[in-house]
Amino acid sequence: MNRSGPTPSAELLAQFGEIDIYLFDQLLRGRFDRRSRVLDAGCGEGRNLVFLLRFGFTCFGVDRDPAAVRVVRSLARDLAPALPAENFQAGELDRLPWDAGSMDAVICSAVLHFAADHEHFGRIVQELWRVLAPGGLFFARLASNIGIEDRVGPAGRRVHLPDGSDRFVVDERMLVEWAERLGARALDPLKTTNVQQQRCMTTWSIEKAF
Repeated sequence: MNRSGPTPSAELLAQFGEIDIYLFDQLLRGRFDRRSRVLDAGCGEGRNLVFLLRFGFTCFGVDRDPAAVRVVRSLARDLAPALPAENFQAGELDRLPWDAGSMDAVICSAVLHFAADHEHFGRIVQELWRVLAPGGLFFARLASNIGIEDRVGPAGRRVHLPDGSDRFVVDERMLVEWAERLGARALDPLKTTNVQQQRCMTTWSIEKAF
């Protein structure tokens, strides 16, 4: 390739930021076409919000790190200056400041595995579900033991993974049972990426019933 100007990777980075590739897949498949109010739960510095902010979504974010929230507010100020700074708040995922049914989609990428224990995990899931509107999308990626059960043991607890990190891990049965408890419809089969037997990340995509 012989061309001047930005490289393809630079152009993609400018448009999409460091978006989770599995969230990008949801965008491509139209899952956000009619879901304009989006909460990024555990937003960090906003890596999954760049495109949504650029494209005019009404974005919200929450993270326990106030410094990260300041970065997200600055990002939103640049990309979507009409959004109130208060849309992005420091706080805990099991105590959200937004009304029930106020979000069309909730993103929770690489966050749920920081739950302290089974009870904490449940409180977070129920709170994220509370703010989701009927017909809303819940998208999460989280650590699981799927495929490495012999290395990490049973799910539903914090474990020391082979990659050296400590994570709360789930398994297929847990996620299926939670979907049933919530009355959710599975939008995709559970998909798990095994990173060379060091950790496994599972994608969970469900919809709230109307």
